[in-house]
Amino acid sequence: MAGPDPRTVVELRPHHRRPDPLWRDVVGRALRRERRRQGRTLREVAEAARISLPYLSEVERGRKEASSEILAAAAGALQLSLVDVLRLVHREVVPEAEAAREATELRGAVATPPDQVAPPAGGATASVSVGAVA
Repeated sequence: MAGPDPRTVVELRPHHRRPDPLWRDVVGRALRRERRRQGRTLREVAEAARISLPYLSEVERGRKEASSEILAAAAGALQLSLVDVLRLVHREVVPEAEAAREATELRGAVATPPDQVAPPAGGATASVSVGAVA
């Protein structure tokens, strides 16, 4: 049996999936973004959180992994709950993860010949032509 008709195969370039971001990087960016959004200095937040300024700077830059106590103190100084911090992180991580998943799903995509496409519900039909792959 011969393989699929070469006119119907969609070839995609290999896509190398980026690794998931490190938690410390994403949390640090979220804290820094929120601090800047509030118009507060690193010094103000460090003092309110009772964290040394250099340490908070390292956390914001993703160089230090914040313990749960440090994270809670920094969040509290920004008038955020830990749930709020998770929401900020979620907004950044989910779009990246969805894009990576979509790219993975597309990697093995093969166009289905028109005569093998089931018509959509409701009886409507459509015709699709696929040209030869170069």
